[in-house]
Amino acid sequence: MQGQNGFWDVEDRLKELSAEGDPLEKLAATVDFEMFRAVLRMAVGHGAGSKGGRPGFDPVLKFKMLVLQSLHGLSLAQTSYMVRDRLSWMRFCGLGPGDTVPDANTLWDFREALIAAKALEKAFEMLDRTISAAGYLPMGGQIIDATLVAAPKQRNTDGEKAAIKAGEIPEEWKEQPSRLRQKDRDARWTVKFAKAKPKENNEPQIDIAIPFYGYKSHISIDRRHGLIRRSLVTDAAAHDGARLREGLIDPANTASEVWADTAYRSAANEAYLAKLGKVSRIHHKKPKGKPMPKPIARGNATKSQIRARIEHVFAEQKDRMKLFIRTIGLPRAEATVTLANMAFNMKRWCWLNSQSVPA
Repeated sequence: MQGQNGFWDVEDRLKELSAEGDPLEKLAATVDFEMFRAVLRMAVGHGAGSKGGRPGFDPVLKFKMLVLQSLHGLSLAQTSYMVRDRLSWMRFCGLGPGDTVPDANTLWDFREALIAAKALEKAFEMLDRTISAAGYLPMGGQIIDATLVAAPKQRNTDGEKAAIKAGEIPEEWKEQPSRLRQKDRDARWTVKFAKAKPKENNEPQIDIAIPFYGYKSHISIDRRHGLIRRSLVTDAAAHDGARLREGLIDPANTASEVWADTAYRSAANEAYLAKLGKVSRIHHKKPKGKPMPKPIARGNATKSQIRARIEHVFAEQKDRMKLFIRTIGLPRAEATVTLANMAFNMKRWCWLNSQSVPA
């Protein structure tokens, strides 16, 4: 019968993981998580554990666990389990096999404190400044787009839906606080369209309309490095175009060009970009009832080759990172997306370091 693994057995296993290229070890070597400590401590306060009892968990440890959650699309309970179960995750968090791991409730309370203090927005900005200082300046212009992020569907009556859309609380919910806490009054239904393939004789097909419930993540990436520089979260029904004027333009980008699809083409946006000294590379819309002029069609095709780069960001977040809103309400949805954006940028930073010397 084999004996219990000792300290040196664990060390040997970690060395094997390092030799095989542990991605979390590379992430820890790239990102100095200690830079977030002051922001995190201000959010949770300094009085934890001052009344006796077990000292509170280190805020940097809990933040690392939230990053792990975002990287892998897990619930808080699953994240806590995986940190206890996997040596690589344990090492990333600075824990040993015998150390206590924060549970789901502890992580929930920590995240709520970060939301209340708006600490995640500050942490995102701090990470962006650090990446820029490392040589990856926002340059080459910027690309803007949005993607839908699913949330658990709500089962409401027509009357309840009408009240929610009007910004009111349904009367029957007011007398049931526990039920009200489980109702998301910020998420919305919308319809997304899937392009149908043309028939064999090249006749167009009718696009497929798919109902969707949740939120929408709006981001701006820099063209040169593909890093998320600005972000915004709305309900799923919010129109993309108007969001361009709500903080998505990064003034620090060294180039003036802005790429976006036709949803962002409007007189107000063109005037806004001109006022900021930006050059619009937004797609032109097809004239109503007329064929698209060939020069404009060619221009749109050229723009699409550049604009498509932002789709790789969404693919990474939704397919590999499994971005999904598990919580209720816009503030928590914003926290989920902000953490996902930070996790993406951290991962992208590691990749950029592996590819070339910073520009």
